[in-house]
Amino acid sequence: MAEKAVSRIERVEVFDFTYIVENIGIAFQDAHNHVGYLKGGRMPMSKYAIIIVCDDGSRGEYVTQWGGTRSALAQTLQLVADLPGRDPDEREFFYKEWNRRLCHTDHMGQGPVDIALWDLAGKQSGKSVADMIGRYRSEILAYASTYHGDHTGMLDSYDAYCDFAVQCREMGYKAFKHHGWFEGDAKVEATLIQKLREQIGESLTLMYDAASDLQTFGDALYVGRACDDAEYFWYEDPYKDNSMSSFSHRKLRSLIKTPLLITEHVRALESKCDFILADGTDFVRTDPEYDMGITGAIKTARMAEAFGLDVEVHACGPAHRQVVGAVQNTNFYEIATVGPKLPNILPPCYACGYKDDIDSIGADGCVPIPDDPGLGVVYDWDWLNAHTTQRHVFSN
Repeated sequence: MAEKAVSRIERVEVFDFTYIVENIGIAFQDAHNHVGYLKGGRMPMSKYAIIIVCDDGSRGEYVTQWGGTRSALAQTLQLVADLPGRDPDEREFFYKEWNRRLCHTDHMGQGPVDIALWDLAGKQSGKSVADMIGRYRSEILAYASTYHGDHTGMLDSYDAYCDFAVQCREMGYKAFKHHGWFEGDAKVEATLIQKLREQIGESLTLMYDAASDLQTFGDALYVGRACDDAEYFWYEDPYKDNSMSSFSHRKLRSLIKTPLLITEHVRALESKCDFILADGTDFVRTDPEYDMGITGAIKTARMAEAFGLDVEVHACGPAHRQVVGAVQNTNFYEIATVGPKLPNILPPCYACGYKDDIDSIGADGCVPIPDDPGLGVVYDWDWLNAHTTQRHVFSN
C-alpha cells in the first residue's frame, strides 16, 4: 500500500481587523451582542481572520462572525502557535487536546481555528465541508432574527415589530424570531408576543429569544405562558440565570407547553449532554464558532440525534451553512441579526457575493449551502488587509 503523502502546516497568520458600522450603538462598553439601532451612531467593530498555509501551497481561511471577540482572539493565538509543523488532518486530535487546554476558560477561541482547518481540508480534497461530512441538503429554510428592541426609531414599539414581521413575510420568510427590549419587562415582552401573533396570524412560524434579559423565574414563566397562548415554535434563553441551570429549565418546562431552546451558553459536548439528560431543554443549540468548531458542532448534532432531538444552529456564516448542510435533525437557518433600518453588522469580507443579510433568501424562503471546496466562499483579502490593525504570524 502506498504511503499517504502528508502535508504539514508551514505558517499560520491571524489578522486582527476593525471596521465601522453606521447607525448602531451599544448598551455598555464591550457589550458584544447588546447592540441596537442608534440613528447617526458610528461604532467600531473588531474581528479577526485566520489563514493556515501548508507546505504544499494549500491554505485554509476563516473570518470570524459573532464569535470573534477580544477574549476569543487571545485563546486563538494560544492555540495556533502550536500548529506549524503539524499534520492539518489531525482535527480530532486537536479537538481533544484543545478541549483540555481551554478547560479553565470558555473555549471560544477554539472554533475559528477548527473551522479554518476544515476549510483547508475541503480545498485539499476539492469538496465542500458538507460533502466531506456527508451532505444531507443543498438548501434550508431561513428565519429572520431581529435586533433587540430600541427606543431610537427602529424596533421601538409593538407596531414597529409587527410591521417588520409583515415585511419579512412579504419577502418570502416562513419564520420570524424576535429579540425583545434589553429592559426585560415581562409584561411588555408578553404583550409583544401576543400582538405579533394577532398581526401575523398563522402565516409565519414565530419564535422568541429573551436573550437572558427577563429578570426572574416568575418573569420567565409569565412570558412562557404568553408563548403558549400564541403557539410559538420555541422559547429561547428565558432569564438571567444565563440558561445555565438544567433544574430551573426542567421546572419551567413542566409548567408551560412551548418547547425550550437552551444550551447556546453551555460549553462543551459533555455539558450539553448532561443538560439533555437532566431534561433541561427540548431543542439543542450549537454554533461552530462557540462550540469548538465544525468538529464540535457536528458532534453536538449527532448527540442530539441519538436522543431523538433537533439541533438548531445559532447565528449565520459560511461555516454555519456547511453544518446545516450535513445535519438532518435541524429546522432552520438563522439570519442574525436584521431590522428594518439596520443591516447585519457582520464584516462585509466576501469577494464572491456571499452574504447573510435580510435579502439573502430566495423566493421559497431558503438559503443555499455553498458547494465549492471548503467553506465554499472567497474572502476579499484586499478589504481585510486594508482594515487590519495587527497581524500575528506563527511559523517553524
